[in-house]
Amino acid sequence: MLENLALRLSGLRGWKRRFLWAGSGAAAVLALPPFFIVPVLPIAFAVLLWSLQEVRCHKGALSAGWWFGTGHFAVGFYWVSHAFLVQPEIYGWMIPFALLGLGGGLAIFPMLAVWASWRLAQGMIARAVLLAVLWAVAEFVRGHILTGFPWNLLAHVWAFDAAPMQLASAVGVYGLTVITALFATLPATLIKGQRGRMTALAGVMIPVVLWGGGALRLNTAPELITDIADSPADVPVLQIIQPNIPQRLKWQPDLQAAHFEKLMTMSVRPDDVPPDRRRIVVWPETAATFFVETNRNLRLQMASVLGPQDVLITGAPRTFPRETEEFQVWNSVQAINYLGEIIGSFDKFHLVPFGEYVPFRDFLPFPKLTAGRTDFSAGDGPKTLKVAGFPSFSPLICYEVIFPGAVTDDQDRPEWLLNVTNDGWFGNSAGPYQHLAAARFRSIEEGLPLVRAAYTGISASFDAYGRIQGSLPLRTAEILISPLLSGKVNTTVYSLWRDIPFYGIVLFFAALVLGYERFHTSRQVAL
Repeated sequence: MLENLALRLSGLRGWKRRFLWAGSGAAAVLALPPFFIVPVLPIAFAVLLWSLQEVRCHKGALSAGWWFGTGHFAVGFYWVSHAFLVQPEIYGWMIPFALLGLGGGLAIFPMLAVWASWRLAQGMIARAVLLAVLWAVAEFVRGHILTGFPWNLLAHVWAFDAAPMQLASAVGVYGLTVITALFATLPATLIKGQRGRMTALAGVMIPVVLWGGGALRLNTAPELITDIADSPADVPVLQIIQPNIPQRLKWQPDLQAAHFEKLMTMSVRPDDVPPDRRRIVVWPETAATFFVETNRNLRLQMASVLGPQDVLITGAPRTFPRETEEFQVWNSVQAINYLGEIIGSFDKFHLVPFGEYVPFRDFLPFPKLTAGRTDFSAGDGPKTLKVAGFPSFSPLICYEVIFPGAVTDDQDRPEWLLNVTNDGWFGNSAGPYQHLAAARFRSIEEGLPLVRAAYTGISASFDAYGRIQGSLPLRTAEILISPLLSGKVNTTVYSLWRDIPFYGIVLFFAALVLGYERFHTSRQVAL
């Protein structure tokens, strides 16, 4: 029956075939956050691989990859449209162009992967393996070229449970993407006789191996502590503030005082936090909607909720010029002590195109989505902040956390990661869940706890193994209290070798497939 289905799919022509490719690419999104319907992934890729069997020209293979990718990215990134609806009277008209442009543009990467696998491998088994490898390479390139956008990587399908994610501690998220892509492509070989059935079985067993290996690693991990009552007295307490103020209201001048008062009220020491415990109060990205350096009165009010051993860390805009008298604005993280002194500062270095700055501004007359007319300036890169009395940390603002291997200063390793973000732009959509999944991988790769304060959610804290200590639901105004389990800089294979294991996996499978294809071709010629 499967052979007949594969034959019928490969026989489609014209728009029926294009619709099939786009539809299967869109269906693959169901395996990603927040749905995690993982079995859909091999079904979607089987449709793609089976339909490629009767493709006889380069144009057809390129078309297959582009339509599959367009469906995949247009549906996977539908939440981008929510950002344009914060001020629909200004930006609403851009939604179709943004979705189609983003989906069609990013589809170039899977297009080239599908075409190359079709061109270099003739047999179904070899093509399935090569497509998996090239898909992962395409995702790696997508994560680095231009400003990079490593969002919705295939490896993110495992982010609903810490166990299958653990391999990322050794090979990183891109290495895990290769293994995940093999799980997606190998079951399609089921229609190719005994050898194909064995290959398909190997693909089906991949999740079992990931879970088993991950469970073994977690069994050797320290016990997960979620309650501050179970943590040592010298461990700082995190008080993560999630105010849940809608983005369309956040910057309205007549509401600024009420927003600030809400943050202040939520930052008071809770009754269940002992008075002698050190606190780190964390506000999300640009929670302070004013310039903290120049507004001493508001800064002192912020300090009034702190004890002598406490610190408040907030996202805020920053304006002080650096090395120039030209007016500049940075999207920053700033730490304040109980005296109202700024004791640490970090500037965002990986800015969002069109969100925080307009690329090629001289040629593109579009306003940026964030408040203010001036483009944000970029910071210098990852930085380890040392605040007296507390473990050192690496601040990451918004989507800086999605970039593997670029979240710490490797010359000065921090003891934990802090991600402040504002996903209020994306409403009650899949976007915040996808962002959270990407962030969770950084804790596993780096072997460091990760704390996430999101303006409208999802706020969370993870230990150094990616296990959830606590989280707050999306679109709720709540406080998350959690012990900060740091104090030890863990070392993982990935933190030492970065993407070298990924390169090795790619070269191994590519050499295996291409060597087999060459041997098979030579044998046919000899016969």
